[in-house]
Amino acid sequence: MTLSAKVLAALQGKTLATAESCTGGLIGGAITAVSGSSKVYKGGVVSYTNEVKCAVLGVKAETLERYGAVSAEVAKQMAEGVKKLLLADVAVSVTGLAGPGGDDYGNPVGTVYIGYSDDSITDCKKLLLTGDREEVRRQAVEHALQMILEMRLESF
Repeated sequence: MTLSAKVLAALQGKTLATAESCTGGLIGGAITAVSGSSKVYKGGVVSYTNEVKCAVLGVKAETLERYGAVSAEVAKQMAEGVKKLLLADVAVSVTGLAGPGGDDYGNPVGTVYIGYSDDSITDCKKLLLTGDREEVRRQAVEHALQMILEMRLESF
């Protein structure tokens, strides 16, 4: 059973939404590759720019200015925003730097934050991933799916 299939099985009776930046929709793609995913997965938002993070997901401009797009604060607001927008029970978000360069806030390539939100908790995990751009993105997807499983066990 794939990791995506395990996530869908663990969320039976619940709904899932995603908000993705550096992964560009790869989490949604991994989920929807599994037959029957529409029973759980409501959809996602690829918020590659700060403008979309604010206008669509409700990330506060002040948060982006203070902490930068690659931060725990933004990841949490992205998860909360997509959960509310798509009326989902569970949401996961990813924001990070896949390369080729770092950002103005001192984050190196490979810095990724995964946000999670459900009805009882909003949390975030920071990762320092290695590899080229595609490897960082692939690892981010895997960690996001794994975080859903871990939080599912703790929250429900």
